[in-house]
Amino acid sequence: MICTIQEISKMLGGNIIFEELSLAIKTGDKLGVVGRNGSGKTTLFTLLAGIETPDLGSIHFKKGTKIGYLAQIPSYSETVTGHDVLLMAFEELVNLQQKMTLLEEKMALANPGELERLLKQYGDIQEEFTLRDGYSMDSELDKVVQGLQLTSFVGRSFTSLSGGEQTKIMLGKLLLTKPDLLLLDEPTNHLDLFAVEWLEQYLVDYEGTVVIISHDRYFLDQVVTKVADLEEGELTLYHGNYSSFAIQKEERLMREFQEFEEQQKKIKKMKEAIKRLRLWANEAVPPNPGLHRRARNMERALERMEKVRKPLVDPKKMTLAFDAAPRSGKEVVVMENVSKSFGDNLLLRNANFNVYWKDRVAVVGRNGTGKSTILKLLRGEVAVDEGIARLGSNVRVGFLSQHFEISNPKARLIDAFREEVSMFEGEARHVLARFMFYGPDVFKRVSDLSGGERMRLRLAQLMYQDVNLLMLDEPTNHLDIDSREVLEEALEDFQGTILAVSHDRYFLNKLFPRTAWLDRGELTTFEGPYEWARGKWDELQARHQVEEVKSVKLVEKVKPLRVKEILSRPIEVEMADLETAILEITNRIEKEEDWEDYEQLVCEKGELDERLEGLLEQWLESS
Repeated sequence: MICTIQEISKMLGGNIIFEELSLAIKTGDKLGVVGRNGSGKTTLFTLLAGIETPDLGSIHFKKGTKIGYLAQIPSYSETVTGHDVLLMAFEELVNLQQKMTLLEEKMALANPGELERLLKQYGDIQEEFTLRDGYSMDSELDKVVQGLQLTSFVGRSFTSLSGGEQTKIMLGKLLLTKPDLLLLDEPTNHLDLFAVEWLEQYLVDYEGTVVIISHDRYFLDQVVTKVADLEEGELTLYHGNYSSFAIQKEERLMREFQEFEEQQKKIKKMKEAIKRLRLWANEAVPPNPGLHRRARNMERALERMEKVRKPLVDPKKMTLAFDAAPRSGKEVVVMENVSKSFGDNLLLRNANFNVYWKDRVAVVGRNGTGKSTILKLLRGEVAVDEGIARLGSNVRVGFLSQHFEISNPKARLIDAFREEVSMFEGEARHVLARFMFYGPDVFKRVSDLSGGERMRLRLAQLMYQDVNLLMLDEPTNHLDIDSREVLEEALEDFQGTILAVSHDRYFLNKLFPRTAWLDRGELTTFEGPYEWARGKWDELQARHQVEEVKSVKLVEKVKPLRVKEILSRPIEVEMADLETAILEITNRIEKEEDWEDYEQLVCEKGELDERLEGLLEQWLESS
């Protein structure tokens, strides 16, 4: 065991988070911790990291265990870059490297007597540096920079980076320290699909123990081999990935519920028997003490019986159902030859994209490629540089963003809800209760709401708006797994059109049969869900690479013919080579999608045509 948790209890703000909770974590485990928001998952991590201590119970670690946990973003001076922060993971190795450099400088100036001593000292330090894989330090750092896609900002001052960029840098540093026990709290936040896939493989291959809090079901399926379910202050351990856990939990709950019902029937029969025995004892003349004793013995047996607790088969969930407005026209979203740039950053180039009534379309791609910009263009928040981006006739948009902003952050939750939805306060409180805002929760300030609470508030507003097109920008961010499942069920029943930007692969595969892939300004639509589209996109990239290699070889082959005439060769052979080269370029022109490459190929073909015509004239004159 690398960690043993023994009957710990913790209270926060007068509320019991968990009581007598126990868990054993084995060396090399890949453990996922799941549970609803507020169930105490992050509190458990702070206890494991030693940031807080349990009120009761104890936590023991294997001797010498190094724990890695990203608690909060530290502050550095303005001169410290993201690269410097990553290098801090190799602090001891960097110190050894600096000592070696210093000794090298001294040895260059040392006399023969001193040189021998310095060489021995240098050899000892170098041996330690080698044993600790110091020479692979740069390659490890580069692997993390490339995998988490930090290249564009790793060289900038750490203080100038956004919160998401700082979090990615700190995650990279945490991975590079390679602790024995790695605690990751929502590690996929701020990562795009490709970075998440890289992190999955990194963690699968990780030699240490990994404990992960995540609401990303696909990620958990790929990485974890055990799942700890934290619910109602109790923790239950399951073996297998997330999908296996979901099946096992449902089977366990049904089994426990059946046991509970059977015991309740038995208790009911015993109570009825006790009641009858007492009735008979009292009606007997004289009263029968034997029947009274039997009734009392049964009562004691009932008291001693270990009661089966009623399982939480249907925990509190928000209730969500969208009512679609009257249908829109057949064309819901129209984009024709759209181009959009911000400075030198080209986001869209001659993009064509159409969404029709009742379509479910997802837009995916790397962070920063312009996915959210597409939604802004369609809603008229941003103007196109070229082309047409518009919504069809009678389209009424409901927009759900991960960056949900309220005009008045000091407003009470119920007032913010009623700004968008016109209804009396009593009715509004009833509606908000369906979104898990109970009692005094409705009087919270909007600025005090968590990300998940803000998302639930926005969903409550959307449900009562007359919309037939839902635009969703990372809608599952901040939602726990239960809430994500409720959202998915509501979207499945929605009678309108849905256009979504998301990196939640489980959500994408379940709901969206069409996928639009945005990469380097090109928007390609695939008639299939994310997983299928990913395979097709990989095939497309591989084909482009092959074509690029062929292009290079073709240029190398054609160039000597165009630049330097080889007079020593027979004219018939040169004409045949030219005809082959012209045929290959013609085939490439027919398939080329990039306009600049297309023009270049046309120019090259024109030059080869002229050369072939000249050779043909020479051949006719000489024959």
